[in-house]
Amino acid sequence: MNKDEAAPETRLIHTRAARLGRVTVNPPVERASTVLFRDEAGLYGAKPTYGRMGLTVHRELESGMCELEGARHARLASNGLQACALAITTCVSAGDHLLYPDCSYGPTARFCEKRLRETGVEAERYDPRIGAGIEALFKSNTKAVFIESPGSLTFEVGDAPAMIAAAKARGIRTICDNTWGAGLLHQPLALGADISVQALTKYVVGHADAFGGAVMTRDAGLAGRIAATSEEWGIGLAPDDAYLAVRGLRTLATRLRAHEAAGLEMAHWLAARSEVADVLHPALPDHPDHALWKRDFTGSNGLFGIILNPVPEGGMERFFETLSLFGLGFSWGGFESLIIPCDQQLTRTKGSWTEGRAGPLLRLHIGLEATADLKADLSAAFTALSAS
Repeated sequence: MNKDEAAPETRLIHTRAARLGRVTVNPPVERASTVLFRDEAGLYGAKPTYGRMGLTVHRELESGMCELEGARHARLASNGLQACALAITTCVSAGDHLLYPDCSYGPTARFCEKRLRETGVEAERYDPRIGAGIEALFKSNTKAVFIESPGSLTFEVGDAPAMIAAAKARGIRTICDNTWGAGLLHQPLALGADISVQALTKYVVGHADAFGGAVMTRDAGLAGRIAATSEEWGIGLAPDDAYLAVRGLRTLATRLRAHEAAGLEMAHWLAARSEVADVLHPALPDHPDHALWKRDFTGSNGLFGIILNPVPEGGMERFFETLSLFGLGFSWGGFESLIIPCDQQLTRTKGSWTEGRAGPLLRLHIGLEATADLKADLSAAFTALSAS
């Protein structure tokens, strides 16, 4: 069978980069900084010349990420934020203008607002539901549009194709944070985006035990610029983290199906609870961006948000203290269920998030536990929340 015609989950299992010597099911992990050569010509002419540039396991991960995202080039980073920063700074420099969504992942927004502005880049927020209207925000010095869809914490789905088309017509680069889409659920490059970025820490690694990031593109020239920026910054990914990401790729499709099924079951269950005012899950038919999600995505996962109805004094403290299965912790994409209060993180300036919400905003990641147990855990917490 031609592997190129196989299903994505098959290709992710059988993607192996070129290796020296015997072929093993898993790539070797070379914990090495120094690469030795037989002669001077090899020392200055071969690649890689140093372990930071990556060795066998890194090449295998890059190959797998290209399969996952429909890319031709991939560059690895030590975490998702670093990957976002690498992609953005490849496209903008002092005097340029960048547009990024009001729903951006908090550390990415801080990078844009603080670090970029300190280096002379004008970074401006936009309403994540602006769609083709983003053209009105373009300036003569606009060089890149950053897209994150669904939005971090608030789960808006932007009209990425419309924004990409508007930017392309003006020669403006587009960068998509595709961590929620995980490659299998969403393909920004196929929609015309110039760059797709993922925090491998989340669903690719999938076991809450490693960090990683990746930047993917189909453009050879752009890939060269990304690589040059990465080299200038000294960016690299530890071999053991690269190995864990490769391991995660092999089971990604299976895990995502389980997270999707459990996430949808829990989302419907929560929507029927009297304590819940709204469920922010784009795969639910009553989500305001459901049509866009259905058009541009092939599935969902275990990450979504809820808005509670007004909570009595001390209710949230009792709620979190009662939980025993849902952990109170950042990150997501692992086997475990997590929940966090989000109001402390919101720094919204556009759209409807500055007013009119019923009660607190929570983000949930539904892991691989039995959903009956997760419902029992939340039911007990809701009972404690309402207690006088």
